[in-house]
Amino acid sequence: MSNASTWDSRYATGDTPWEKGRAHPELTSILQRFLTTGPVLVPGCGTGHDVRAIAHTGVRVLGVDISAEAVKRAGESGSVGLESYQVADFLKWNAEEPFQGVFEHTCFCAIDPALREEYAKTMGRLLKPGGMLIAVFFLDPGLDPGETGPPFAVTPEELNRLFSPNFTLLESWIPVSTYPGREGRELCCIYQTKEK
Repeated sequence: MSNASTWDSRYATGDTPWEKGRAHPELTSILQRFLTTGPVLVPGCGTGHDVRAIAHTGVRVLGVDISAEAVKRAGESGSVGLESYQVADFLKWNAEEPFQGVFEHTCFCAIDPALREEYAKTMGRLLKPGGMLIAVFFLDPGLDPGETGPPFAVTPEELNRLFSPNFTLLESWIPVSTYPGREGRELCCIYQTKEK
């Protein structure tokens, strides 16, 4: 993962192409079917759009980001419910309590692919038995030739390899609603932790 100062610098200079000014468009339909209880974690929460969308449902939700500047901006957006934010390196972080759900949108694609196994293990550690990992993954981040990322692409086969040891895939689909230009380039996945 890039260091905190790199991400802080990108927020300071406005080099934030992932910042769309609103929650992921598919999140509304996801919330109608999942994430009905808390607490919920949003890793790599940025300025908190997904966090606030989940908090609107009355669920307690925590957004974590490595960038202090992102967390500062998230907090300045005003409270809509039971949301809070914390500055932390998600892969090294120890939560005070396990989570019933995680909404993954921009963290997985931002970390070095060499750290993905650690990411999957961290998810298994942070979720309660039977907890849900609900994710929007980048199959194709649409990089220009010569660009390496982040964001980094992933395949369904790699996702299966990473998550199958500790999770059961319940459902996956190409999101119907997404940001302009991302049509057909993402994959929504619903995972549930296996009983230990």
